[in-house]
Amino acid sequence: MSITYFGYGSLVNTRTLGEGASVRAGRLEGWIREWRVVGLTDSGRGICALSVAPKPGVTIRGVLVREPEDRLPALEAREKRYDKVPAIGGQFRCEQEEQPGPEDMFLFQSKPGNRDWGSGSNPILQSYIDCVLLGFYDFWGEEGIRHFIETTRGWHAPVLADRAAPIYPRAVQAAPEVIELVDQYLAPLNIRTIPV
Repeated sequence: MSITYFGYGSLVNTRTLGEGASVRAGRLEGWIREWRVVGLTDSGRGICALSVAPKPGVTIRGVLVREPEDRLPALEAREKRYDKVPAIGGQFRCEQEEQPGPEDMFLFQSKPGNRDWGSGSNPILQSYIDCVLLGFYDFWGEEGIRHFIETTRGWHAPVLADRAAPIYPRAVQAAPEVIELVDQYLAPLNIRTIPV
């Protein structure tokens, strides 16, 4: 038995997935990404992460992930600030075969109690952005970075500059040319940066 879900943020970065996960790039219709789930780290620091919201006419790139069913408890622990939204397979199209996802495909959306925009007390971690955008770069190159930024709301939230000493628990090391692209695409957004 297996589970199938849509990854639209850090789950796009295959380095953050468990062993045995299979991944296919695709598109999900009728949803938009948002910097709109807040919570505390184990050390008590407030942070902001990605969620999604229904939005007709918008299509976001991401991945179909299939994992063994026994991985579900670990996945739910990772996504503890989220509820599962079931039956989204019909809104998904695999890029390679143009096939929908299975009927039982789900995604994670922020729990109502965690659904808030990022702020000074709950900033976005730069190490989290880097992890997410490296995943998009791996699948779609520079176009993946551009697409992510254009189809994500909430860039008014400040960013904690933790790249040199990552706070994000699944931080990954991106090549200098990828970091340069990330910074290049983020620069026009005039995001407020908070020092660590």
